[in-house]
Amino acid sequence: MKLTEQWILSQAPNASAAQNGRKLSQRGSFSQLGKTEDGTLFWADCAGSGKNPYHTSIDFTNEEAPTCRCSCPSRQFPCKHALGLMFEILAEKPFVVTEIPEDLAQKRAKQAARAAKKEQAKEQGETSAKPKKVNTAAKAKKIKKQLEGLDKAQQMMTDLLSHGLGTLAGTSVKTYQALAKDLGSYYLTGAQIAFLRLAKEVEDIQKHPDNADYQEAVRILIWLNAMIQKSRSFLQEKLDKKEYDIEDNLLYEALGGIWKLEELERIGSVKENITLVQLSFDVIFDPAKKEYIDRGYWMELESGEIHQTLNYRPVKALQYVKAEDSCFEAVKAPKVCYYPGTGNQRIRWDGCSMEPVTADMVQKLRSYAQQDLTQVTKLVKNEIKNTLAEKYLGVAVAYNRIGKVGDEMVLEDEKGQRIVLRNRPTEGEDHDSISKLFWLPNGEWLEHQVLFGLMFYDSTDGTICLHPYSILTNQQIIRLQY
Repeated sequence: MKLTEQWILSQAPNASAAQNGRKLSQRGSFSQLGKTEDGTLFWADCAGSGKNPYHTSIDFTNEEAPTCRCSCPSRQFPCKHALGLMFEILAEKPFVVTEIPEDLAQKRAKQAARAAKKEQAKEQGETSAKPKKVNTAAKAKKIKKQLEGLDKAQQMMTDLLSHGLGTLAGTSVKTYQALAKDLGSYYLTGAQIAFLRLAKEVEDIQKHPDNADYQEAVRILIWLNAMIQKSRSFLQEKLDKKEYDIEDNLLYEALGGIWKLEELERIGSVKENITLVQLSFDVIFDPAKKEYIDRGYWMELESGEIHQTLNYRPVKALQYVKAEDSCFEAVKAPKVCYYPGTGNQRIRWDGCSMEPVTADMVQKLRSYAQQDLTQVTKLVKNEIKNTLAEKYLGVAVAYNRIGKVGDEMVLEDEKGQRIVLRNRPTEGEDHDSISKLFWLPNGEWLEHQVLFGLMFYDSTDGTICLHPYSILTNQQIIRLQY
């Protein structure tokens, strides 16, 4: 496998680990560099803080998901020593072809045996594997508990609406926050977070009464009401029919469910051999959940479909959760799983290889752009009408030109149709990309190109607007965010 710097950075749990790994390589911390003749296994010793070096290795038997091993006590994976070894390989340091150390040979043999056993079971249709026993009684009990929690959530909403949002103040806010947390014991983390967001919205309004705007609070209430009603019918039907399997249904996540890759594969929500190019990347902070969300928007080179990746990093576990970053190379994934939903479906993959994004690739991405603003606006309106869906949609739009009309930036398509370009208010000041349009060094980028951004409904004046994130020129992708 030919390593690239972008691939190494994509493997790092965070930017700091990658930087520390690079420094280890630059300082000459590695010794006893060895590799197999076929170049699938590399190993070395790395000087640490103690008198004995750490033994580090990387096994590329599975190129899309190589195995990193290290004798250090770090809880990060890969650790800085494994990342440093990757930089050693990238720098083409003199690795000596020699016999594999005995401990590595044993580990490699065990790994190969497990892979062979797994492949054999797959070829035999897993007939030899015992079917996993489903505890239907436990599943029924959980659904009953969720239905009980939905009744409680409905009562909370009824009380709140009967007294008015304006009464949710002081100790009342804290009371609702406590009640919201209690919904977690009913397996309703989706409703729980929604109530916490609602309490925070009203709390912010009370801190700044002169700028009071209940639009977002009302939107959360509408979402909650729809989620409660639809979930009650959905769960009651499963209980009546005694069908407890996970379904390809948006309500599973709305209730607080978390999909596993094997579950997505089981429902058939998977594609093979997909090439993805990242159009944009940004980081959002969710104050209600107290977590950062790394969000990437990607376009499939084969179909032009736009998807998103979401990586959740709770504040309490930042040092243990891998942070995602901008990706400037094309990702070639042997298997991609798709989360249920419409619009920009969330996707995930386990292993991948990377290659440079060429001008031909960019041209192909541009060919998928929407040419008619009227049609794409209609598409967005139909998507955001779904109460449980996000109130925005990532779209790629071909434009004739971008310029200022009055006090606002406007995009005009080839037919002369126009749409206002605005920053989404809920994204925050760090997502200001409108001002960056004035900084573009090449004026030609504002004419006859393709813009990727989030089309959304701005409740302040009832306008459908477009928040620009990147521009696809004939040669490259110009990012206005990260």
